[in-house]
Amino acid sequence: MNKIYSLTAIASAVLLMCSCGNDWLDLEPSTSISTDSSINAMQDCNASLNGIYSVMQNAYAYSGRLVYYGDAAGDDMQAYKVTSRTGDAYLFGYTASNVKTSYWEYPYALISACNTILNQVDKIETGDEDLRKYYKGQALALRGMFLFDLTRLFGYPYKKDNGASLGVPIITEVLDKDAKPSRNTVAQCYTQIIKDIKDGAELMNTKTGNAFHKGWINRPAALSLLSRVYLYHGDDALALSAAKDAMSAAKANKFALWTNSEYASAWGADVDESAPGETLFEIINLTDDSPGKEALGYLYDDYGYYDIMCTSSFYELLSSDSKDVRNSIAPISSKRTKRVFIKKYAPQGSEIIQDANIRLLRLSETYLNAAEAAMKTGDKKLAAEYLNAIVTRANPAKSVSEDEITLERIMTERRLELVGEGHRFFDALRDGGYVERRDVSIKAISSTKHLVMSDEKKKFNWNYDHCVLPIPISEIDANNNIDQNPGY
Repeated sequence: MNKIYSLTAIASAVLLMCSCGNDWLDLEPSTSISTDSSINAMQDCNASLNGIYSVMQNAYAYSGRLVYYGDAAGDDMQAYKVTSRTGDAYLFGYTASNVKTSYWEYPYALISACNTILNQVDKIETGDEDLRKYYKGQALALRGMFLFDLTRLFGYPYKKDNGASLGVPIITEVLDKDAKPSRNTVAQCYTQIIKDIKDGAELMNTKTGNAFHKGWINRPAALSLLSRVYLYHGDDALALSAAKDAMSAAKANKFALWTNSEYASAWGADVDESAPGETLFEIINLTDDSPGKEALGYLYDDYGYYDIMCTSSFYELLSSDSKDVRNSIAPISSKRTKRVFIKKYAPQGSEIIQDANIRLLRLSETYLNAAEAAMKTGDKKLAAEYLNAIVTRANPAKSVSEDEITLERIMTERRLELVGEGHRFFDALRDGGYVERRDVSIKAISSTKHLVMSDEKKKFNWNYDHCVLPIPISEIDANNNIDQNPGY
């Protein structure tokens, strides 16, 4: 399916909101958007959804900043230097005055666009109810995803206090431009997140909704995301159920884990309906519609901006098994010697590195979610079965037995499999664990050392104030109902 790039008025409004920066914030809070009446037919929903996916392409949204934060703030990757684009996230250098407003603006602009679709879609006369369900299901699942990411960025992990602390404002209606909502609790945010993604997945339980659609979210992807959210929320039995449903729906629609022989080249492969592989949902970037050099492909590449690289402790972990196929996507650089860069953002076909697609949901994560959830619910045999799908794919000579499996082993495999995809920081903290930045002496990468930082940034858990972002001061100035996070 070719992506449509013509934008409706609502998508254009979202793009305008996301590009006008502080001048716009001086006028109204970023949780508001003008009501749009341009969605009067099903094709208008189609165009508006394409507008949402187009905005997600932006390097300050899901082609860059909203993904790399989870890598830079963790302990498996680090900024190359203080002045790197990822430097502030890595060194926790953000204040209310200098934090990038895009962390707040883009998700809320996208939520507003989803709300406009949801406000109109049931009013449209159509003979194709399955298509209506698919459009509505996408808007709900995406809205849940955007709220989840906002809550992870600006709210403490749910398990820290059972969600009693402040999250972000929940916006489920098209707001008047003068609306000034206050922050909801993290618990309230998760209730809405789960409802949106679950309802979206249920609506997409049709032939259309389960199938592969290039660059669009579908039911297997929504269920996989739901399993992730349930793990963050501590609903382990529900996480296991959602992951099982996601894997079943994926299998029925030709999705499958990459094989050991496919793994290294799969990152640069352009998938389609006949062979979607394990890519459940990705951002499609094209040469004539590129997010530019601020995108992950260029930021992560040693021949690009070489902005972020692997830590020595992660390289020690990965290279401990020289036959693990994942070593192929973390080679020692010949350009930036004695350093290691992640090669997951490879261009498709004849495109260039900054145009690489961004895989947001992969079937590999679904298996890891299932393994973690099974372990937490006491089913070690099932946990080993799901984990071995990933372990044995990485190295066919390796496996983990039911007697050997531990939660720590599963989380280690998660680090190895998902490095560079924006997970580590959140995975480390969500269950009360910690991030530990330490240097390991390895001759082959002797130039890889953490930058100078205070002790509180070298090892921390969810009690560290700056493990959540500050609310941008411009947003607080525009909305006096928004309270700032502690420590800022």
